[in-house]
Amino acid sequence: MQLSATPYEERLTAPRSWWLISFLVGVSFALILLPFGTLPLLGGLVGGTAAAAVVASAYGSPRIRVVGDLLIAGEAKLPVAALGEAEILDAEEARAWRTYKADTRAFLLLRAYIPTALRVEVTDPQDPTPYLYLSTREPEKLAAAIEAARKAHA
Repeated sequence: MQLSATPYEERLTAPRSWWLISFLVGVSFALILLPFGTLPLLGGLVGGTAAAAVVASAYGSPRIRVVGDLLIAGEAKLPVAALGEAEILDAEEARAWRTYKADTRAFLLLRAYIPTALRVEVTDPQDPTPYLYLSTREPEKLAAAIEAARKAHA
């Protein structure tokens, strides 16, 4: 597999505030276990924080990559030849495509804490998916990487 001319990789990590919330979940567990003594309190603090951190980390684990002639977005893998126009969505337009403009057949890699997105048409006639909605912090770079990969493998 040949690498694309403009490689791109992004991890949709959870915001920093979620890690503080994970700690506060641990504090809540500690307070619940406070009547049972110091050891259960510490176990609740560590266990609750760890469990909440695992959930935050798992939710922020999807990656968007352009590798060779493939766009890999979470679980989806599509050849760039099957993709059409890429539309960069600002925060307001991204909200519209998440709500009233959305198509139920579309593939959404949606993270509400990322305000911008990229909408990429799927041109493969065998694929019922009309477009990909990809939450991304750098939609311009992702669109450029898809276009460069398409030109490199045309």
